[in-house]
Amino acid sequence: MNSGYCQSRFSTIRRASRVVMVGEVGIGGTHPIRIQSMTTTPTLDVAATVLQCRQLAEAGCEIVRITAQNVAAAKALRDIRKQLSQDKIKVPLVADIHFLPSAAMEAVNHVEKVRINPGNYADKKKFAVREYSEQEYQVELERLHEAFSPIVLRCKELGKAMRIGTNHGSLSDRIMNRYGDTPLGMVESALEFLRIAASHGYYDIVLSMKASNPKIMLQAYRLMVARMEQEDMHYPLHLGVTEAGDGDDARIKSAIGIGGLLLDGLGDTIRVSLTEDPVFEIPVARQLADKAMRLWQSAAIRSEPDPIDPYRYNRRTIVHQRPGDKSVAVGSLEPQRVILAVTSDTAPNAFITEAPALQRELKDARVEGLLIPEDSTQEWLQHADALHQLFSFCIWPANQLSPSQIQFKQPAVMLLNLPSVAADTISMLRNWVTFIDGKEHILAIDAPAECLPELEKHWQPLTANQLIFTDSITGKINHGEHAVGRYRKSAETLNALQCKAPIWIRCTENGLVEPDQKGFGDRLLEASMQTGVLLCDGIGDYVSIESVVNLKQSTTLAYNILQGARCRSTKTEFVACPSCGRTLFDLQTTTQRIRAQPDLSRG
Repeated sequence: MNSGYCQSRFSTIRRASRVVMVGEVGIGGTHPIRIQSMTTTPTLDVAATVLQCRQLAEAGCEIVRITAQNVAAAKALRDIRKQLSQDKIKVPLVADIHFLPSAAMEAVNHVEKVRINPGNYADKKKFAVREYSEQEYQVELERLHEAFSPIVLRCKELGKAMRIGTNHGSLSDRIMNRYGDTPLGMVESALEFLRIAASHGYYDIVLSMKASNPKIMLQAYRLMVARMEQEDMHYPLHLGVTEAGDGDDARIKSAIGIGGLLLDGLGDTIRVSLTEDPVFEIPVARQLADKAMRLWQSAAIRSEPDPIDPYRYNRRTIVHQRPGDKSVAVGSLEPQRVILAVTSDTAPNAFITEAPALQRELKDARVEGLLIPEDSTQEWLQHADALHQLFSFCIWPANQLSPSQIQFKQPAVMLLNLPSVAADTISMLRNWVTFIDGKEHILAIDAPAECLPELEKHWQPLTANQLIFTDSITGKINHGEHAVGRYRKSAETLNALQCKAPIWIRCTENGLVEPDQKGFGDRLLEASMQTGVLLCDGIGDYVSIESVVNLKQSTTLAYNILQGARCRSTKTEFVACPSCGRTLFDLQTTTQRIRAQPDLSRG
């Protein structure tokens, strides 16, 4: 099937959209990805809100949203806008409206844009369960038309922009009863409002489909774009994962959802929602936007086929496999397994005899598999039996060994790097296939997707439960290509070959968008973008984060990405609103106090 929502799921081709001006800031078209945030101060505290707007603007925020939960708050926006203008701060303001049309009608006079939540702008949630006849549903739509039209006409009259921001979890009873709390319900909710606006000739609209679950968020945005294509709509997109929480977990979920869509060429403005000082949102959003824009390329590339259904989660079907001892299994109904990749400067004795504390750390980090370093394989080989006792399974670089050296007492995984189809690589593959055939060892083939059809002729003696596939991108990749696209191609190729062997997602230095970045925060975003979106697509059975030196840090990150992608739960998750002027208490401090409770910090 074609993806239907983007031109390519293998390269980053920016989606074409109309331009919406928010004051002097353009969103969509050929404009760069715009960075947004939201104030957390009470809107009626004009001085505090102005100060936070100034801090956000100085940090690089290009559009600032302020809550207008009632008419009084909406009126305060006039003084906020006036003070910012006097201070020569031109950052556009957005009024965040949820429940009161009267607040929207006041706020639009003082800001450059209003945000409307379709789930509660013209509906009062009663959580009522009922069946709507077609006639009753039409009556509801007519009521919605009457309630929403005044703000549409006012925005059109004043030349102001609007965001129709659908939130998973706040859909109207009407939508919930017909479509459920689903991505389809989110899309239909937005379409109702878009059609009303179009009936008045108003098109200065930006769309968002936010959810705290990155899987739901990805599916909703993809489906929204596909539906807009069907109806010849080209509105720009505002991306965000709502209620992501704080700390690394919030950044991981945001990178999975926002970063995953940006890799597909979707997204014109973004907001990273953190339950922290909003200034901290800006550098995270800036990094995600910059990575995506570096990958943008011409839309001249043809649309490419992709067998994945991007609108629903279906994990790729694979065989049942035991890569080492009998305690760990891999399969379609098993959790993804985490592999620790150690560097050559780590001595094998550190794991075996010299550091009991390190062994406890490994146990606490729940390390399941160990990837032996290539450049010191022979040294590690001397401790093979002890390592196989310590880890559920070990992965050995087959390029550095010969089958005659393998005298393991337990099954192991042999990793064979085949960057191309050549006589020497084919010979090596045949040797290892001959060795493994009939044994309990597994052969992991690290090769690009384009090589797999030719290599398949030579791995045929092995069954799928004796194979693992990965693509650590050892060669140069073309501009616009990214690691996610490479693994998608591998999954497509293996499916076409009817091979149900597992896929190992390796986040390595070679696959990074910005390989020269060394900070852990940047690596966290890169790993989350690459690994998390593949997991949300149902691709990936083994995971390793190999560009972080600290072993506990890299393993913890792998588990956190699995949890952020809703694949494997290993700890308590804290879901928290990013906070705004509607919040009647200090949500940031409260979240930290709850997180600090010892009984809640453990999984």
